[in-house]
Amino acid sequence: MHPLTKLYIEPTSQCNLACRTCLRNVWDEPSGSMGDATFARLLEGLRAFTPAPTVFFGGLGEPLAHPHIVEMVTQVKALGSPVELITNGTLLTEEVSRGLIAARLDVLWVSIDGATPESYADVRLGAALPEVIANVARFRDLRRTWIFQLPTPEIGIAFVAMKRNIADLPALLRLAGRLGASRFLVTNVLPYTAELRGEVLYARALTDIAYLSSRWVPRLSLPKMDVNEVTRGPLYQALRSGRNVTFAGSNLGGANDRCPFVESGAAAVAWDGGFSPCLPLLHSHVSFADEHECFFRRWIVGNAADRGLSALWNAPEHVAFRERVQTFDFSPCAVCGGCDLSQSNEEDCYGNTFPTCGSCLWAQGVIRCP
Repeated sequence: MHPLTKLYIEPTSQCNLACRTCLRNVWDEPSGSMGDATFARLLEGLRAFTPAPTVFFGGLGEPLAHPHIVEMVTQVKALGSPVELITNGTLLTEEVSRGLIAARLDVLWVSIDGATPESYADVRLGAALPEVIANVARFRDLRRTWIFQLPTPEIGIAFVAMKRNIADLPALLRLAGRLGASRFLVTNVLPYTAELRGEVLYARALTDIAYLSSRWVPRLSLPKMDVNEVTRGPLYQALRSGRNVTFAGSNLGGANDRCPFVESGAAAVAWDGGFSPCLPLLHSHVSFADEHECFFRRWIVGNAADRGLSALWNAPEHVAFRERVQTFDFSPCAVCGGCDLSQSNEEDCYGNTFPTCGSCLWAQGVIRCP
């Protein structure tokens, strides 16, 4: 069992945008921002962990919309924790940029889902790409620069890939280079609405033999090689050959049935203090799988404003859940989806009770978070 190594903190669930891909479009929970008392209790709890875990400011809302976000980063850094933050970039003013840099933020992640003003505005409703680029470029120029080291804070770009914007990926990689980004994360879209079902890029990936790791599946092991006009066609045909594929020792099926949160020692805290094992369980939500609407109920171990962080991390029900997830003996609902049980996380056909994880797309390597 891993110790606590990363804590996601949601400063606020409020946002200044109405992005096409956001859960907030179909959300019926009250929204709000983390209060001073709740955050102070979190700080007190973080002191109990050695080494200090990484703290990631992000969640449903826009972290920079919290009026005290710079002070929050400053206080967490004072504990010795590495700190990351994700933003849509629209509120990244010069004052905020200077504050985050002075607070010694380690990584600033910026969500950019298009490489042209038109494709970006088509996803990020209410935002303008030129404004975001200007804000990030100013942040880039204000950073500290060290000899033989990456400038700090590092800049990361997060891209939600869909049919409507995947063609922008090469241009966005070039843009990231101009903005000084040293990290680039691509994730698939999670269809919270029926409209987004037609945007997914993984309709076959969950059942594709290339991604399945089983001793019953024929295997193909590929080495590192150039990807160019000579190899592109043969490599694609090899991927479609009906074999489980390994690239340079890394198996493409290795991301199946593995929780990226529990197995790395992560947890999450919502703006209201609710403590959860992972981001997917932090808020109740609906998503779509094929033609089925699936409801995932929030699971909160306890409230960080009432119980210490160490007590929540070591709560018997939390420890038992983490042990269950690490064995991942859940029914394969993400692949099967053949019964009503797959349409919620209440129970599954293996006899597991709430919360079940067989439908979790994070556990199948489809959805990813920084």
